[in-house]
Amino acid sequence: MLRKSVTSVLAGAVLTGAIALGGCAQPGTQANTQSGAQSGAQPAENATETQNREALYQVSLLQSLTEGDFEGSVTVGDLKKHGDTGIGTFDGLDGELVMLDGKVWQAAGDGSVNLMEDTATIPFGNVTFLDSDETLDVSGAASFEALLKQLDGRVAELGINNFYAVRIDGTFDKMNVRSEHKQEKPYPTIVDALAADQTFFNLEKVEGSMVGVYCPPYASSMNSAGWHFHFVTADRKQGGHVLDCQVGKATATIDKTKEFDLALPGSQKFESTDFTVDRTADVKKAETNE
Repeated sequence: MLRKSVTSVLAGAVLTGAIALGGCAQPGTQANTQSGAQSGAQPAENATETQNREALYQVSLLQSLTEGDFEGSVTVGDLKKHGDTGIGTFDGLDGELVMLDGKVWQAAGDGSVNLMEDTATIPFGNVTFLDSDETLDVSGAASFEALLKQLDGRVAELGINNFYAVRIDGTFDKMNVRSEHKQEKPYPTIVDALAADQTFFNLEKVEGSMVGVYCPPYASSMNSAGWHFHFVTADRKQGGHVLDCQVGKATATIDKTKEFDLALPGSQKFESTDFTVDRTADVKKAETNE
């Protein structure tokens, strides 16, 4: 399989290869920023590659997803080589991805939750190997906004220019989530897809896990700056993209991540998209439904 190293534009700077914050990655553990030479999912070239537990691995750009680049480029099996915890979506924008304990779940548009096979593909996602740097009691957070304010407080102390993965386990008095149905080619933009095919689920008194990723402000050209959370119940029967919540009793496990590993797709859609266009409004609408 032919692979090529690529560059990406971030906050006005050209970046090549993996991004290591606070120093270089150790020899043998640095992951590369790569682009598939052709569309479609690509298997791992080296299944015994050393795991880099300090990198947040990202498939494609969120800005590409907003433009309707919904074609899966990485298999679930490949994704598992880069993390055990994370979020994303599936080929065709087919529901919300939640990775917990190395298992990948689909919160589908019909309200079901399905354990996905390694052959399933994803067009966008963020995963890492979750190692607890600290825990935070978030019990009683009256809203999603209040919860994020608590997490922002910790990020402000730990360093706002790092990437973070968070897992919140506990009970939730209210959990408002959404998911979407699979789209067919030619794919619409994500805003149009969600306007036509998203479904909302209002859950009450549930136990489960929120999985979230924080991206620093300078990453806004590759992802959504700030927080992005998905949720799945403890019985793995309900879940989706988090829009609002009220926390009962819960604890957040926070993983500060000093490296960023970006894998770019090789689809024709990606290759031809003009990423100088500001898609901030579309990203916000996709994340918050506002």
